[in-house]
Amino acid sequence: MPINQDRLLDLLSSMVNIYSPTGKETEIVHFVEGYLKKAGFSPILQTVEKDRHNIVIIDEKKSPALCMAGHLDTVPAMDYDNYSFYREGNELTGLGTSDMKSGCAAMIEAFHTFYEETGRFPDAALALLVGEEETGDGAVKFLEDFGFLWAVIGEPTDMKACFKHFGYIEANLKAKGTRKHASLAKQKENAVHTMLSTLLKLTDHISKTKPEIICNIRDVFSKRSGFVVPDFCESWIDLHIPPEYSAGDIIFELEEYLRNLFPDVKNIEEILDITTIHSGYSIPEKSPFTNSLRSSFQKCGLDWNTSFFPSDSDAVFFWENGIKPVILGPGTLEKAHCEDESVSFSQVIDAAKVYLEILKTC
Repeated sequence: MPINQDRLLDLLSSMVNIYSPTGKETEIVHFVEGYLKKAGFSPILQTVEKDRHNIVIIDEKKSPALCMAGHLDTVPAMDYDNYSFYREGNELTGLGTSDMKSGCAAMIEAFHTFYEETGRFPDAALALLVGEEETGDGAVKFLEDFGFLWAVIGEPTDMKACFKHFGYIEANLKAKGTRKHASLAKQKENAVHTMLSTLLKLTDHISKTKPEIICNIRDVFSKRSGFVVPDFCESWIDLHIPPEYSAGDIIFELEEYLRNLFPDVKNIEEILDITTIHSGYSIPEKSPFTNSLRSSFQKCGLDWNTSFFPSDSDAVFFWENGIKPVILGPGTLEKAHCEDESVSFSQVIDAAKVYLEILKTC
């Protein structure tokens, strides 16, 4: 069952050239649905909200144990005039090439090749979801209607199988000051100064006490009030937590640190709001399915390597629903969400080959 490389390249380039940030996935869903119909499948459009749908391929009579899943949405383009597909030798550039239209295209090609060569539907499901880059609402809706034992999720892992997934905490920090004329500013009353000082102390504390945690200062905002001392400032931070840590314990320690830093604050909610909590997980690597994954790599002549996934993803929703998700896909996080996002085409081909071998063992 040879992968059709030209077809795979055409599919991926078409997908990348369709702008599909979270919330605006209608066009790419319509395109992929039509593509799958032409390939002989009967895709199900699962409504997430008005004009937003997941695409599902499944033979519900067989109740497959495995689902291959990916997301069709991307982050917004940094430059709307320069987000489209571009190829230079083996390198494919464009918004979504790494995260994760390459993984989706490789999965589609694997299903297409299997059906084309065998004349039957594989004993696995394919889920192409929306909303991953923001709320994960596509995954949440999908898992309301479908369940599996295992999932392979094609996030960018450099084709290393990730059985460990970091937890994730999103927090909103707030600081207040006293509004007055800019020439009368005092640092202790300046909300922006308070916020910057807090962020520096907090991130330094985390790096010293728990260096395994990845802390990202994502956004800092103050009121745009002209030539005055700002009386309010807020920031958003991301904490990516190794699975051996308890998210609850980390939140408690974060609250205690801020209480000690601001003893006059009566309610911690005045300065801290935890908006998202996703627990990490770790799956033992000894199982028949793991052996099957390893065998698929060997049959493709590829080295078998395992790693961990340090970011947030739809996998946490699969895990929360009793499904064991393995993260495995082409591309790297280093190339995701950046101006020169790209992926190696040879690795996209390898991904399609491995996915196809997995389907053959279902």
